Amino acid sequence: MSKVSYYTEEGLKELKAELEQLEQVDRPRITNAIAEARDKGDLSENAEYHAAKEEQSHLEFKIAQLKNVVANARLIDESQLDLTKVLALSKVKIKNLGINKEFEYTLVADAMTDIKKGKISINSPIGKGLLGKKVGDIAEVKVPAGIMKLEILNISR
Repeated sequence: MSKVSYYTEEGLKELKAELEQLEQVDRPRITNAIAEARDKGDLSENAEYHAAKEEQSHLEFKIAQLKNVVANARLIDESQLDLTKVLALSKVKIKNLGINKEFEYTLVADAMTDIKKGKISINSPIGKGLLGKKVGDIAEVKVPAGIMKLEILNISR
């Protein structure tokens, strides 16, 4: 059974654009690479052919995964979201009380996770720990290194 994920209109457009790139550009490129390698003769010792087939296998798997994500994606009307508690697509400013340092994260669906851009999955330990919390709450999050205490400083969109 597939999991429903929530996206902004922009986030869903990005997913669909990535899927189109994979299907319309990358798939034909790999198909051509396989055809060219096949034309070079004996396939049993043709490294180019085997590499292209492996790349094709990875690409088809990624396309299938992305199609599943898009099929189960639901749009969120950001204007209807409650700003008093942490939800999907919330931008949350937190303070790690253990190291006395502040961080800001946006909670997103798994497919949109990009830690370098401050986007963490709502299904990650930190994401799950923050969901439903309000400004001033202390979230105790179990991570591999132990329990993190995170104070919610601000919630925005």
